[in-house]
Amino acid sequence: ILLSGIADAICQIKVGGPCAGCEARSVTTGQGVRTPCAKQIAISFTIVELRTSMRFSLSILSESKMAASETVLRLPLGSLSPSSHLPSFSLNSSPLLSFKPSSSRKRRALRCTNSMARGNTFHSSDCVFNCKKLQSTRCRCQRNDVEENTRSTLLPSDGLKSDLDEMPLPVNGSLSSNGSTQSAGTNSIEDEAWDLLRQSIVYYCGSPIGTIAANDPNSTSVLNYDQVFIRDFIPSGIAFLLKGEYDIVRNFILYTLQLQSWEKTMDCHSPGQGLMPASFKVKTVPLDGDDSMTEEVLDPDFGEAAIGRVAPVDSGLWWIILLRAYGKCTGDVSVQERVDVQTGIKMILKLCLADGFDMFPTLLVTDGSCMIDRRMGIHGHPLEIQALFYSALVCAREMLTPEDGSADLIRALNNRLVALSFHIREYYWLDMKKINEIYRYQTEEYSYDAVNKFNIYPDQIPSWLVDFMPNRGGYLIGNLQPAHMDFRFFSLGNLWSIVSSLATNDQSHAILDFVEAKWAELVADMPFKICYPAMEGEEWRIITGSDPKNTPWSYHNGGSWPTLLWQLTVASIKMGRPEIAEKAVELAERRIAIDKWPEYYDTKRARFIGKQARLYQTWSIAGYLVAKLLLANPSAAKFLTSEEDSDLRNAFSCMISANPRRTRGRKKTQQPFIV
Repeated sequence: ILLSGIADAICQIKVGGPCAGCEARSVTTGQGVRTPCAKQIAISFTIVELRTSMRFSLSILSESKMAASETVLRLPLGSLSPSSHLPSFSLNSSPLLSFKPSSSRKRRALRCTNSMARGNTFHSSDCVFNCKKLQSTRCRCQRNDVEENTRSTLLPSDGLKSDLDEMPLPVNGSLSSNGSTQSAGTNSIEDEAWDLLRQSIVYYCGSPIGTIAANDPNSTSVLNYDQVFIRDFIPSGIAFLLKGEYDIVRNFILYTLQLQSWEKTMDCHSPGQGLMPASFKVKTVPLDGDDSMTEEVLDPDFGEAAIGRVAPVDSGLWWIILLRAYGKCTGDVSVQERVDVQTGIKMILKLCLADGFDMFPTLLVTDGSCMIDRRMGIHGHPLEIQALFYSALVCAREMLTPEDGSADLIRALNNRLVALSFHIREYYWLDMKKINEIYRYQTEEYSYDAVNKFNIYPDQIPSWLVDFMPNRGGYLIGNLQPAHMDFRFFSLGNLWSIVSSLATNDQSHAILDFVEAKWAELVADMPFKICYPAMEGEEWRIITGSDPKNTPWSYHNGGSWPTLLWQLTVASIKMGRPEIAEKAVELAERRIAIDKWPEYYDTKRARFIGKQARLYQTWSIAGYLVAKLLLANPSAAKFLTSEEDSDLRNAFSCMISANPRRTRGRKKTQQPFIV
């Protein structure tokens, strides 16, 4: 009936009035149903054909008989690009993407297939329609060699709208059409930063899923800076959350979750399940067996292509932190309650909580497994990883749904939280009092009640530390291992210890006191030193292997990184001292836009743009934006911070009051053995 009405309307439009034979040939049945004339029937069939063709292009109805082992993934169509001009019918449904095994490729990749239509075409964000034949193609994603066929994911639906849906879709990470990196309407540094951040957005099947690492138009060597890094996207994601643009963060969370279970191999060895990739890239490649078709592929890197071939330990930890921030900021807890997301959280936790040879509650990692991703002598138990580990455990405990299968995991998580917090607060803390204690250490103590538990030699205290440590304030050292303490100040680890409440309230204030007292060294002309001091001379040659990128006071070896502004801001706001962050942001605003948003700065006082620094570095831009947004609305920092709960505080107090240096002999057996 509806088609007859449409056909009649078309007749009147085309002929200028009712069809000549409509009135004579149309009859009415007893039920009031009108029988259309021949012309109406022909037009109706045409419309039916068009509608059928369109539906075929936007669904996988023909795939309804696929095996139950295949995983179905629904991807939102999103907004059509302004260049899309479809006929009088509209697109009302989202394309469905399916995961199907394929024997032609060994490497797994998430795919979105599109046709390379010939002739006049209409381009949408997801599909291509040929005007000559209206032959539609399906947007679909295929994951090869699916191991977990029962783990299905329903990707972002139409629930949360954002400003991104109203924007035209550029090429991934492209600049404006005139090659300029700043729009004509830019009136401030903040406006320019938002323009640059949006230009760095990466799209997959028409949906925003992340931001590239850097968007330097003058760089001749791209390397992997055109990829979406997990850790690099965190400040970008937080900036979008604070701005109310939620879709890109939701998409990022769910797509990276799908990449979690990809096959990953390094020289015939596969790491444990639960590892998150360091980065991924959207590639457009020809479809196997059909040159007229292309597909978008998400190609993850788990470290097998990275410099040094180091797996990223921090990616999964940052993913959990961002997931919790998304729920806190949007109020949408449906994402974290999904079965596949809960499974992803558990896989990461099981990987981190797995039993090993280590006697310490801290995570044992290799060099280069975090933000400092090159050889810098941080192997062992670096503070940055421990702070993120603790934060991820706290966030996961909030999000895990109570069920029978989670009881043991939650119990292990709580036990680890208590042990980890005690270990870091007791053994990593350094101030003048502790330095004097170490200076008087006795060595080679073999007993359960030894004071110098890790056999630290007093001669390890570096000469720079004696004069560098202020009378007021302190910080958490960079690393602790048997007979070794890394006395360097690592910014991210200390700042995130404040944010996550790994440090006590007194220690948190002392860290900020230390930052204020050593402002000239840690901030100088551009915030913020990634670590202090830099390694020089023979120490640099031995520990870094004479790394030409990590020369003294450059890159990870004492370089200044503007992205650390946002961690400093969150920590300062949490402790009720936002003036520290305000001072740092004001200092950064003097140069950062003029210098074209570099990745890092060199020299002791950060006077020079980094020797190999990329310009228009995305997380430098996003770090500044997050700092500005949080200072404008300090209450928003609550969805990033964690407060120590009463149970954990009581457990820690009990351990302290029991005297950590008490005799720890063998536990008495509760029941005698009969021999």
